[in-house]
Amino acid sequence: MPGLPPSPAYSQPLLTSQNSHGHIHLVIGRSPIAAARIQKSREAGAAVKLISPGEELPYGLQRRIEDGEVEWVRRGFEDKDLETLGREEVGGVVDLVWVVDGEDSVRISTLCRRLRIPVNVVDAPELCTFTLLATHSSGPLHIGVTTSGNGCKLASRIRREIVAALPEDLGKTCERIGTLRRRLIDEAGSPFDDEESTDQTSAFNNLITAADEKTRRIRWLSQVCEYWPLERLCSLDDDVAEVFETFPVGDIVDSFPTKKKGKILLVGSGPGHPDLLTTASLRAIESADLILADKLVPSAVLALIPRRTPVFIAKKFPGNAEAAQEELLSRGLAALQKGETVVRLKQGDPYIYGRGGEEWLFFEKHGYEPVVLPGITSALSAPLFADIPSTHRGVSDQVLICTGTGRKGAPPNPPEWVETRTTVFLMALHRIDALVEELVGKGWPRETPVAVVERASCRDQRVVRSTLGVVGRAIEEVGSRPPGLLVVGKACGVLKGEGWEKGWVVEEGFAGF
Repeated sequence: MPGLPPSPAYSQPLLTSQNSHGHIHLVIGRSPIAAARIQKSREAGAAVKLISPGEELPYGLQRRIEDGEVEWVRRGFEDKDLETLGREEVGGVVDLVWVVDGEDSVRISTLCRRLRIPVNVVDAPELCTFTLLATHSSGPLHIGVTTSGNGCKLASRIRREIVAALPEDLGKTCERIGTLRRRLIDEAGSPFDDEESTDQTSAFNNLITAADEKTRRIRWLSQVCEYWPLERLCSLDDDVAEVFETFPVGDIVDSFPTKKKGKILLVGSGPGHPDLLTTASLRAIESADLILADKLVPSAVLALIPRRTPVFIAKKFPGNAEAAQEELLSRGLAALQKGETVVRLKQGDPYIYGRGGEEWLFFEKHGYEPVVLPGITSALSAPLFADIPSTHRGVSDQVLICTGTGRKGAPPNPPEWVETRTTVFLMALHRIDALVEELVGKGWPRETPVAVVERASCRDQRVVRSTLGVVGRAIEEVGSRPPGLLVVGKACGVLKGEGWEKGWVVEEGFAGF
């Protein structure tokens, strides 16, 4: 683009941790993503100024302005803003710029580069001098993941997977290790060469001699940090003697299940956690010659599949569901004709909005009667993991399971309002606003308690508690983490209450069993 240097082909970025406390950041534009950028800057300790003309703003932006979290400059961007809206001590130059929409992106980026102001333009990596990382913070521990502008959702997914694999309270462990390390350095009376950004030196495992006595315990602490399992580190306290303890190493045992031939099994994998698989389903997975999996089957369940077993994951993307289903059935039939054992692995239960009946008829028509293994459906288990009793005396005496999306994407006919019923909508969150209006049109009160339960029983489970009238704004604010479902009814408020200050509350994580 004119005035901009060519973007290098994946040169390695310089990843740093920047102190932004007291800085002034500009957000230029009014798209809903501006609220997320404001949140990031405020979390880093910066003051934020929003430049956007007009009277009406998206809900998330308007709420932050009303709460005093951001200063609104009600006009379009002017070149002088970059040198007048910043801090006095740096001559009025702003410290960082977010561009979330607008036709002036190229010009703003060029001006920022000229003034050496870090700038980020949404969906335009060639205009950015920095990209936003998907981050996790726990005390002094900060983890960031970037795909260098090649997929923010993927970066967020990778970050969640990394964090979910780490021990709980690892941030507190970093703090304890840091306190202990500083104490040992003080006792030694000399600094110790130890950089976070480098691997271990060639002398890391050298024998400690009498000349190393002062730094002996510091080096031992470095060895512990390098070699101990993280779970063991998390149990470390401030007693330096514990640093020198040993620990057992367990054995790793591989299993090699036997094969079965000539079968097709429709297997329900449950809501997500592998411990919720039935014994029969686990045996089927371990003994299959081919596994045909839904795209929503969690990685923790897929990880149970032996490495020798081929796995094909359905390509059921929006607009491609029917073609993907046909491809899946064709692959299964071809494998059966070779005498193989095929497992059709489904999220939840095969017969609860899983097209299990259609697949049973297809394979039976071709001479292979399927064995169907049930799974725990998320329609009943997700409310449980979100602390929602689907039935409760005096509150709810019935449960209704519905789809939020009909065949080929058509909107279904919504059910009538029953005050004593808990209704669970599957496949509904992508059209939540339309569904809410359809329900309200049939007499559903907007103040009805609801809960959005996503990735139920997985380590990154999330529950958004709200009301029918506000849940659309809540989803716009926090985003989507499929697969998810919507629970509607007074049972949603029995155990966790209602009436949150901003209209909803978000609960992260799965507590386990």
